[in-house]
Amino acid sequence: MNAMLLSGPALEPVALLDAKAHLRVDHDEDDALISAAIVSARLHVEAATRRVLIAQGWRVGLDRWPRKRILRLPAAPLISVDAVRIRDAEGGLTTLDAADYEVDAVSVPGRLAVAATAPAPATRMTNAIEIDVTAGYGATSLAVPSPLRHAIMMLVTHWYEHRGPAGHDQAGDTAPQGYAALIAPYRVLSLCAG
Repeated sequence: MNAMLLSGPALEPVALLDAKAHLRVDHDEDDALISAAIVSARLHVEAATRRVLIAQGWRVGLDRWPRKRILRLPAAPLISVDAVRIRDAEGGLTTLDAADYEVDAVSVPGRLAVAATAPAPATRMTNAIEIDVTAGYGATSLAVPSPLRHAIMMLVTHWYEHRGPAGHDQAGDTAPQGYAALIAPYRVLSLCAG
């Protein structure tokens, strides 16, 4: 199973003005630096938690259905399954009817249960099944849990205040103290197919 980002977030979980207020920066000279740090911090938190913070579109590819036809989707939290397509013998895609599958968006990661009567791919090519999903906490930064937003602010502040190459005594100091405790309750521990 693989996952590919189709459409990134429309905005970041932390606005530039909020980050500048947190940093107590009242000039515009570092706006590009702070904005880049916000994006990097979001990506860092998403990788550490295996969660998508702001609504994003993802495509999941499979070669075939799992044995029990129940799969865990690697983009969490799941908002919706937008389309399920399978390849025919000529390589064309056919969209499954929504009645052929059931979506569990409550579990983390979300799951897709495909009916036994739903067709299997007619070809043995890689990614013969495509599943388009929308994942994230929502479309606005207010939907993102406060601890994850605070973790982003901590990283932005830490990186802003510690620019330049790290010394030998700071080589492992990539995140400030307390960061791990903020993200720990949100970590998804397993995203394998089920």
